[in-house]
Amino acid sequence: MAGNAKPRGAVRKSKKGPSAGTGGNNKRRLEGKGPTPKAEDRPYHAAAKRKKAAEKSAAKKPAAATRKYTKGDGLRGEIVAGRNAVLEALRESVPATELLVARSIDVDDRVAESLQIALNLGLSIREAHRAEVEGISPNSQGIILSIKPFQYSSFEEIIQRAKKPMLLVALDGVTDPRNLGAIVRSAAAFGASGVLMTERRAAGMTASAWKSSAGAAARLPIAQVTNLARTIDEAKKLGCFVVGLDGESDTAIADMKVATENIMVIVGSEGKGLARLTREKCDLIVSIPISASTESLNASVATSIALYAVDEARRKG
Repeated sequence: MAGNAKPRGAVRKSKKGPSAGTGGNNKRRLEGKGPTPKAEDRPYHAAAKRKKAAEKSAAKKPAAATRKYTKGDGLRGEIVAGRNAVLEALRESVPATELLVARSIDVDDRVAESLQIALNLGLSIREAHRAEVEGISPNSQGIILSIKPFQYSSFEEIIQRAKKPMLLVALDGVTDPRNLGAIVRSAAAFGASGVLMTERRAAGMTASAWKSSAGAAARLPIAQVTNLARTIDEAKKLGCFVVGLDGESDTAIADMKVATENIMVIVGSEGKGLARLTREKCDLIVSIPISASTESLNASVATSIALYAVDEARRKG
């Protein structure tokens, strides 16, 4: 009868009692399919679409902008990151190639002055996504300065340009770039012909060293040598007296009799002083008399005093 007909879509109640099995025909359907994939690995999930879009965006970023900050491209060299550090480097006219600034950066007095100095210097200024800037230096505070690689001279060039009597300064393992910069500054102030340093286990002319030199690094030739002992021998052949600084020497620098001759003054490292071989090759070891309550002098301070003593002797001579 029509009145007893069940409406469409109605769920039929199962009969009471056990139902017939499939005989194992649907066994595979009941097996587990393993752990659920991550949302970003499911093609139609929103997270997967976001991941794909991010990968495309990263691929579209200019590769050259990243390569500028990789070794060997010639544009990077060294970087200075952070608002204070960048401003100090620009104030000291550290040679730079580019100022990189994050978009939407909070412009304070330091950033504003950095931008103004960069404009005055004609320095390239580039905006970039904050993610790119932080990828180069996480603590950049949104601003990075790219420094030119320092152009070293050579021992031969220094000798050719040297005025007589020559005054050379050699560093035997000075590792603090600030000491290096201060020594370069003193060497320039007291008329040295150039500064020599070893390539290994020693500080190089970084941005920190350049700042400490107060621009003297642009006026004084600086060379790296592979073997200081061999360079000392070459200096001796050119008629230089080699004078080493050592606080334990019994000869005071005021008693040095060769100040008016061609000389090479050698400064030891901050901790160990002169290396054994370097000491053996010196013609003379001198010290700077100090108060017994003070253990030693800073390498850059000792160099300044020694160069002043040489300059004073030459003025009187």
